[in-house]
Amino acid sequence: MAMSFFDQFASPSYLGIPLIAIAIALPWVMYPTPSTRWINNRLITIQGWLINRFTNQLMLPLNPGGHKWALLFASLMIFLITINMLGLLPYTFTPTTQLSLNMGFAVPLWLATVIIGMRNQPTVALGHLLPEGTPIPLIPVLIIIETISLFIRPLALGVRLTANLTAGHLLIQLIATAVFVLLPMMPTVAILTATVLFLLTLLEVAVAMIQAYVFVLLLSLYLQENV
Repeated sequence: MAMSFFDQFASPSYLGIPLIAIAIALPWVMYPTPSTRWINNRLITIQGWLINRFTNQLMLPLNPGGHKWALLFASLMIFLITINMLGLLPYTFTPTTQLSLNMGFAVPLWLATVIIGMRNQPTVALGHLLPEGTPIPLIPVLIIIETISLFIRPLALGVRLTANLTAGHLLIQLIATAVFVLLPMMPTVAILTATVLFLLTLLEVAVAMIQAYVFVLLLSLYLQENV
């Protein structure tokens, strides 16, 4: 039983072919294609309004040089939200519970922000490793600490997203198992537990959206330091 709880995080395969590629590509099929007409349906109108609001909020603290990333950040945000939400459906697989996938998103994007900073303003980028007014004896120690914290950033991005989604899925499965076990023996307790499960599911929907937003928001903050 203990091992079966973690079976949901195993990458599914059919005839030896991993299906994670389908799980990653499927969300893009679900979004309607924007039309060139002035009058669209309500779904496309709401979709465009939400994307515009998110992009404006995300690009607000950035200077015009960072606005080139708007399309990438908006696409990544929609992609992560869709994958996280689809993973809450029964008999589905959540690719973002895999640390390798999240690190595949985090490391290249973080590295791109660092390279941009080193290319455009190397003095300012290197100045982040040493706070102003640092006593001379502490300079070597602080440079080492700030360098380590810089290289930990992509790991923190990937682990945060993986840990939050994995913990939520495990908790939902544990409580759902408790409901099925308690239903024949203590129906009242099972109903109360099912109510907790429903509230937890609503919380996980919020977590799925918030974690995607936090992932992109932190990337924008890293970009803000380097543009």
